Amino acid sequence: MYSAEALVHRLNHNNYIVTTAESCTGGLIAGAITDIPGSSNCFKEGFVTYSNEAKVKNLGVSAETIDTYGVVSRQVAAEMARCLLERTTADFALSVTGVAGPDGGTTETPVGRVYIGCASSAGCKVIENTYSGDRHLVRVQAVEDALKLLDASIDYYEDVNESNCRK
Repeated sequence: MYSAEALVHRLNHNNYIVTTAESCTGGLIAGAITDIPGSSNCFKEGFVTYSNEAKVKNLGVSAETIDTYGVVSRQVAAEMARCLLERTTADFALSVTGVAGPDGGTTETPVGRVYIGCASSAGCKVIENTYSGDRHLVRVQAVEDALKLLDASIDYYEDVNESNCRK
């Protein structure tokens, strides 16, 4: 399991703030971060936007994006993260949307399909995974990959900022 403790330490060490917008994980990413002592320094808020309406109302995701691409899509995950970053004072915004199961899957979007996004001023990256296992395992795997994506996004953010400082 990826170390949320090491990630919180890294965020705190660099004075970075992270926020979350979660759908199928239902707050588990925020929970993994806030389980760590000292996380109040790097985590100020998170949103569970389980319905399409909540994504539109609370995050600012376009209803057109949801209608065009589907709520479980790369485009919606990216928009969730980017919109959340704009609405908060966070340095990083994590988003997740998917089908945890056991129902709700389709041929195009099977059970276990999850999109995870991470936005910062350096850009937005979205990863797609199709996890196997029951609902609990799909959600646990999504949390782990979200924390890994955040760690990789911090690396990228620091590389971009270091390159900009050299110019």
